[in-house]
Amino acid sequence: MDISLLKDIVILLVISTIVNVAFVRIKVPTIVGYLLTGILLGPHLLGVIEAQHEIEMIAEIGVVLLLFTIGMEFSLKHLLKIRKVVFLGGLFQVFVTAVIFMFVTKLYDLSWQTGLFIGFLAALSSSALVLKLLQERSELTSNYGRTTLGILIFQDLMLVPLLLFTNFLGSESTNITYELSVLTIKMVIIIAFVYIGNRWLIPKLLHVVALLKNQELFMLAIFMICMAVSLVTFQLGMSLAFGAFLAGLMISESEYSHNAFGNLITFKDIFTSFFFISIGMMLDMSFVFDNYLIVIISVLLVLSIKTIVGAATGFILGHTFRGIVMIGFALCQVGEFSFILAKIGFKTSIIDSFYYQLFLAVSVITITVTPFIMNISMSVANILLKLPLPKVLIDGLFPLQEIEIPHMTNHLVIIGKDSTALKLSIMAKHIQMPHVSVIFDPTIVRDKLKNGDVAIYGDAINLPILHKAHVESADIVIISVGSAVPTMGIIESVRKLSKTAHIIVRAQHVEMVEHFYKLGADQVIPQSFELAIDLFHRVLSKRLIPLKETNRIISSIRSDYLGVYSDKDLQHQASILEELSHIEISAIKIEEHSELVGKTLQDSELRKRTGVTLLAIKRGKTVIEHPNLQFIFACNDIAFVLGSPEQVNAASEIFSV
Repeated sequence: MDISLLKDIVILLVISTIVNVAFVRIKVPTIVGYLLTGILLGPHLLGVIEAQHEIEMIAEIGVVLLLFTIGMEFSLKHLLKIRKVVFLGGLFQVFVTAVIFMFVTKLYDLSWQTGLFIGFLAALSSSALVLKLLQERSELTSNYGRTTLGILIFQDLMLVPLLLFTNFLGSESTNITYELSVLTIKMVIIIAFVYIGNRWLIPKLLHVVALLKNQELFMLAIFMICMAVSLVTFQLGMSLAFGAFLAGLMISESEYSHNAFGNLITFKDIFTSFFFISIGMMLDMSFVFDNYLIVIISVLLVLSIKTIVGAATGFILGHTFRGIVMIGFALCQVGEFSFILAKIGFKTSIIDSFYYQLFLAVSVITITVTPFIMNISMSVANILLKLPLPKVLIDGLFPLQEIEIPHMTNHLVIIGKDSTALKLSIMAKHIQMPHVSVIFDPTIVRDKLKNGDVAIYGDAINLPILHKAHVESADIVIISVGSAVPTMGIIESVRKLSKTAHIIVRAQHVEMVEHFYKLGADQVIPQSFELAIDLFHRVLSKRLIPLKETNRIISSIRSDYLGVYSDKDLQHQASILEELSHIEISAIKIEEHSELVGKTLQDSELRKRTGVTLLAIKRGKTVIEHPNLQFIFACNDIAFVLGSPEQVNAASEIFSV
């Protein structure tokens, strides 16, 4: 028995795991780790992998599964929601990039077929890498993040016609009309095939299998569909990857697609890791060293052109200058789907060995540097904004209408555009609490202004933006922006304008609590920690642990994790009244028809009749603490009373009748 393949797989898994453990610690994407593993172990460096051909076959399965899952995720409804970004932005970015690179390759006396092919290779960006980075940075839902996502979706969709186009370019036939006719016929057959499979064949097949209630058999059927359709398309002269996409598309509208996708995702990730490893193995490092000058020039050329075109795309879609820069940097690399096209192009002799190796070198390098480039994108944008740039470039093609915020005092300022901040705004609006939202996303601001909300577009680090929100006279400022660095800057800016505003900050991690308090926050809520505390409190309650002991346990946990700053949180912790579980403080409104209207506290005999203690009365904006016996109740007064639930209920009846 030959175990060389198994040995090579084990070696690849061990080394890639070690490399990615180190990379994850320094927040470098695992894709880079897989590429580096392939480079190190490949035939051009250490040469420890013997079964290279077999590894490439496993990688091919990874590509098939990758395209299969993309097909299953494809949603026409979602596509229509962001159609402007996808089709306008995506079309502009892909074709402008392709045309520019086609003209650049003319300098190397390459044919138009090769030039156009290289142009499309360069136009595609790495969806897997960029989306992962945006997710980690909590920027996937940002304005520039949504645009980047839309363009990447279009690029993924372009893979399908590009796979067909690659076969067309690789054809030895000189009869272009004939080839286009054949391509058109194939497209019609494919559309009909997908429609029939999607509408009738696949749903019925999966329904029959699902009725057997055997998950193993169900997944076997899914794999069978994927591989069978891939084989059919391959026999028609197209790639296995294209067939896998079609198979996924057939299943996408089925009620069983989510179950299939959930079970396939693990297999897909494992096999696609071998795809990136195999790409790294193909890279000849001696080629890079021997041709380092042209490799460096090509890398700089790709990064520059793609950044400029990506930025131009952001501009025509109406982004501000910061968004333009960040979109350009996010799309600057060559993507993983380009590897698939390049491999086919090399096999069909569209590009020769030299340009194939040059492409691999440029791709691997651009992917590797992308995380670092995206990390500095905001800083670069801020530096460039200091230059005398045209106003249309700074504000975008569709600037927000300037609105004047009326002067406000003792109001709430909500800073952030995440779901927490947006929900807080809705809650404040619900009870008509005066508030201003500061949001660094023009799309969200525009929607809020349409709904009659008070919202300001801008970066809350900037003092003029905070002045506009009247932070200096605000009662409470809530900061919920997710990322730690901007949060620290916003806290400092708020404190410069107001020493009295109560600053509440949402922190993603417990480690940031100390930093936020030192900068001037009054209350820091570590999101995941507080959720865990709340859940554990419920666990203890369910176990019938006495409330006093529960509070002691929770206090001990807080002290262990928050240290000296656990005392800072006491203001929103359980008060001593919680030790008396039957006692509560409630606010009761005195209705118009209440018997108490016009009566004094003494005449009402409130305590004698209900048992509650009257603590305070709120009349309009005035709060009367500890009212005396001669105090006269009025309609719409808010009474704060102390008592058991039964006593409070008794008081409520008197206050309302």
